[in-house]
Amino acid sequence: MINPAVPWFNSLVLIRGAGDLATGAAYRLRKAGFPVIMTELPVPLSVRLTVAFSSCVRNHTVMIEGVLGRLSSLDRLEEAHAWAVQGIVTVLVDPEGDSIRRLRPAVVVDARVAKTKLDTSLHDAPLVVALGPGFNAGVDCHAVVETNRGHHLGRVYWQGSAEPNTGTPAHVKGIGGDRVLRAPTDGIMTQIKVIGCRVQAGDLVARIDQTPVIAPFEGVLRGLIDDDTVVSAGMKIGDLDPRAHRQHCFTISDKSLAVGGGVVEAVLSAFAHGGMVHQEVDSQQLDSTQAKRGAKNA
Repeated sequence: MINPAVPWFNSLVLIRGAGDLATGAAYRLRKAGFPVIMTELPVPLSVRLTVAFSSCVRNHTVMIEGVLGRLSSLDRLEEAHAWAVQGIVTVLVDPEGDSIRRLRPAVVVDARVAKTKLDTSLHDAPLVVALGPGFNAGVDCHAVVETNRGHHLGRVYWQGSAEPNTGTPAHVKGIGGDRVLRAPTDGIMTQIKVIGCRVQAGDLVARIDQTPVIAPFEGVLRGLIDDDTVVSAGMKIGDLDPRAHRQHCFTISDKSLAVGGGVVEAVLSAFAHGGMVHQEVDSQQLDSTQAKRGAKNA
């Protein structure tokens, strides 16, 4: 059972994924007082780079709406945990989730939004929360947060699943699937425009090798995958917003904040009902693990 004498800032939340939805959860949790560590791929596939802590992988530090994110590593987990307690959202390159076993967080949030069950387990932490379809609350995780736009966005399910993946983005100003820019072929991404640019229908936005990516309508480029990323045909590489509010490119979206609010609700509900066992990071265990890794790499 949770110990009410233990402050929140000792209850580590580990978020798998650091894209824009994951960032909404990290931002909400950080503002609520929780230390947050996020894991990412060696080459992140986020498109909303200006509002995704995944940008730490390339840039080392980012500031998103007043919250600092910083890159650490699996070799420096004690440092990573210390930064998180200080209020820094700490990012690790850890696609396999090794840090879960070593840090033993109080909460694990699967925010990779793969829309199918991956390797997340109900036993990863005292509380396991998953975002979107592909998870069954009570079987794969303790709680699921709805990610589909509409009446149920951000709701927390303690039984059952989120709404199925529609495969089509919700309509904004009458535009649906065309809002998502996709790679026309396999190849390497080269940005021509940058996030925040206003584009007209027919403008060249990017190239995949030598194949052009063209804006299908007028709007503001809200997201674009990093230069030099290897992509495959059909993969999401950009986000064009017909609302054309440039400032939206640099603030966390309404959807991400709604989903993040659902994550905070799930965590606080578990605390309120004594549903989580508080687990502190054992610094001596971290030191021992790091010493072994150092000896192995020597």
